[in-house]
Amino acid sequence: MVVKSSHYFAHGNTAHGAHFLYTSAFEGLNKIFVLTGPQGTGKSTVIQSLADSLLDKGLHVQCFHSPLRPDELDGIILTELKVGIVDGRVCQGFSDSGADEIVFIHFEEAFDNSLVLPEHFITIEDLRGKLESAYSKAYETFAMALRIHDEWEKYYIENMDFSKADQITQDLIQELYAGHESDTPTASRHLFFGAATPRGAFDFIQSLTAQLERRIFIKGRAGSGKSTLLKKLASAAEQKGIEVQVFHCGFDPNSLDMLIFPKLRTAIFDSTAPHEYFPDRDGDEVLDMYTRTIAPGTDEAHAAEIAGIKARYSAKMKEATSHLAEAEAIDSQIKAYYVAATNFSIVEKLHLQLQSELNELISSIQLSK
Repeated sequence: MVVKSSHYFAHGNTAHGAHFLYTSAFEGLNKIFVLTGPQGTGKSTVIQSLADSLLDKGLHVQCFHSPLRPDELDGIILTELKVGIVDGRVCQGFSDSGADEIVFIHFEEAFDNSLVLPEHFITIEDLRGKLESAYSKAYETFAMALRIHDEWEKYYIENMDFSKADQITQDLIQELYAGHESDTPTASRHLFFGAATPRGAFDFIQSLTAQLERRIFIKGRAGSGKSTLLKKLASAAEQKGIEVQVFHCGFDPNSLDMLIFPKLRTAIFDSTAPHEYFPDRDGDEVLDMYTRTIAPGTDEAHAAEIAGIKARYSAKMKEATSHLAEAEAIDSQIKAYYVAATNFSIVEKLHLQLQSELNELISSIQLSK
């Protein structure tokens, strides 16, 4: 079965605040359509409709989900056309994306100010302040959780055999890359496979790795070298000219959680909570960093301390998630005012305009074949 869609996040709610990877995710496209306008003016609905119509035509679509509402799309890339469409509220730095052309589609044209009462604008501004506060509380709480996580890691770092970890890395570099090197270094593509959402942690690991021949599940504890291993593998891949997709941790974007090597048909990823999976098919294997690099008995020697840290960490993650749920509820209230004052016949005209431009691009691609 050929998979016609790929699913990612390029915006995360993290311990370092809102973090965006759209510049890397959309790099090298021929054209990017940026949809401007407030929430509730039909942008996500149009993006989803365009994705569905393109999938119906048999084209491959890369779907970028919203971390606030993971069922909704913030952007898409039409792979064969090298065209991106994205909600302007979530993209940053596209002037550096290398796109030949960036086109702004103004969905605010569909919003009729006259349909919103003056007192409603005051309410909206008040809600925007509350929304910003809810996000700030979520990010502050995630940051506290990360500091607790650092305490957790310390026990394993202090009991780690770094020479063994380095040897594992070098062995993997040799095994994965031998015979695939190029004289031209490559630039990796940076993405998220998951995100912290109002529902908790959410990921697309299974769908992203479904068609790969080999999957390496890294097991271990916090601080057992999983992210460091992935960083070294990614750096070596870039130097050796091997294409790699680099997936950052949705909680701490300074850490890495997965690498996919499209041409090697291989993925290697941190398979621990909150994205814990187990081998279930041919080509799956486990790399256990705890048993291979951490002194035996570390878990048992520090069981009480680690249990206490884990409980504090889980409580903070739950609290941060509740703040995201509050943000979603407030955002929905704001959105309702804009939906009520949006002329959806204008939204449909903008939709048809985009669809027409994409159809022309599809036709030109087909004629050139």
